Amino acid sequence: MRTKMMAATLAAGLALSLTACGGDDDDDKFKIGIKVDQPGLGLKESDGSFSGFDVDMARYIAEGLGHDLDDVEFVEAVSANRETFLENGTVDMILATYSITDERKEKVDFAGPYYVAGQDLLVRADDDSITGPESLDGKTLCSVTGSTSAQRVKDEYSDKVQLQEFDSYSKCVDALLGGQIDALTTDDIILAGFAQQHPGELKVVGSPFSEENYGVGLPKDSEDRDKINDLIEEAFEDGAWEKAFNDNLGDSGYPLPETPPTVDRY
Repeated sequence: MRTKMMAATLAAGLALSLTACGGDDDDDKFKIGIKVDQPGLGLKESDGSFSGFDVDMARYIAEGLGHDLDDVEFVEAVSANRETFLENGTVDMILATYSITDERKEKVDFAGPYYVAGQDLLVRADDDSITGPESLDGKTLCSVTGSTSAQRVKDEYSDKVQLQEFDSYSKCVDALLGGQIDALTTDDIILAGFAQQHPGELKVVGSPFSEENYGVGLPKDSEDRDKINDLIEEAFEDGAWEKAFNDNLGDSGYPLPETPPTVDRY
């Protein structure tokens, strides 16, 4: 009996040891929040891998910070939970078409911008009635809860359009393809990815009406912000930024900006 009890105790101790090791491995992961439903920017492929401009930039930055890519874990971050994920430590940084705003800077830090986009409209390819925000009278428009695009529509166009909000852009695209909405609004580079995914079915209007500075979201008072700003500038200079864009959005018809943005070291 004594031998059996000792064996049981040893087995329990071993199990606890293995569990602890597993927790340590998880703690060692460098977790990056990305979108997983935005083709060309942040997309989870059918084989479980991740692709996109934001994903490639995230890998470049992670390596520059000294992390092995095998230790990088991508976590889905939807627009509404990005600040929360950074505040509670769910992720270490976020690259998810994350616009830098003064309101958000009260809660989190940003490096960058690493890209400047503009809010635009995605419509069905055979719809010529929508040419810009001024032609949205009586239309049903879709955007994502918690996005700057949705807030701008509420602030500036609420008297013209009916706004439908979902938690992801892919749901808006499905509704657009199905005829339940008339247009999707968000940043032009995001819309270009969806147009590239549905050639002949969807098109970008091409009349941007905002400026969105994409930043790397970080926890407040992050010690990595200056280093990440350095890495973003290095990506501009060594061709990694241009390659990341061309590899993921080169076939969309949406052009790479002639010059990269200026990093804001606030």
